[in-house]
Amino acid sequence: MQSLLRLLCLALLPAVALGAGAPSVSPQEAAKLVAAGKAVLVDVREPAEWKETGVAAPAVLLPKSDFDGDQKQWKEFLAKNGDKQVLVYCRSGRRSDAVAKALADKGVKAANVGGLGDWTKAGLPVRKVER
Repeated sequence: MQSLLRLLCLALLPAVALGAGAPSVSPQEAAKLVAAGKAVLVDVREPAEWKETGVAAPAVLLPKSDFDGDQKQWKEFLAKNGDKQVLVYCRSGRRSDAVAKALADKGVKAANVGGLGDWTKAGLPVRKVER
């Protein structure tokens, strides 16, 4: 019994040490929330990535570099969308988790949708970006 308890503690230690991640929402649920006008989907990747792979069709494009910097684009976006949930995604879900957690820590209702691959695997629409 003691070894089982020790094993359980070791398994939970990384989650406790790293802190809890942001809440998550599936791509399908994100699409429903956006379509209902309850949420805004944000791609937090960088412009070169948007151009290379395209973006989720309903996504607003706000790079994490702006979020980490002076937040010029982010401040304007949050001021306009303060009443909606902010759903973020990136390439793999790691950057979007960090942004969603930071937003939640500031009192914004935010969640991580994961990566663009999760969106496309769900059969949801993607659009090209030319900039």
